[in-house]
Amino acid sequence: MYKLDLKNIGRNIKAERVRKGYSQEELAELADTTRHTISMIETGLQHPKIISVLKIANALTLDINELLK
Repeated sequence: MYKLDLKNIGRNIKAERVRKGYSQEELAELADTTRHTISMIETGLQHPKIISVLKIANALTLDINELLK
């Protein structure tokens, strides 16, 4: 069984967000979520639903697999 590393997903999201120059607020708006949710995912304190990760990947113009690796 494959287990997702939630902290790594959060680190990947943050790294890509920073690389693209987005604030958490800007990414949240693009991904139709809240800044609080982005913060909690990036720090690994919230287990994101796959739809949330997909929306974030789309907002960052990435394939979802880039965030999951």
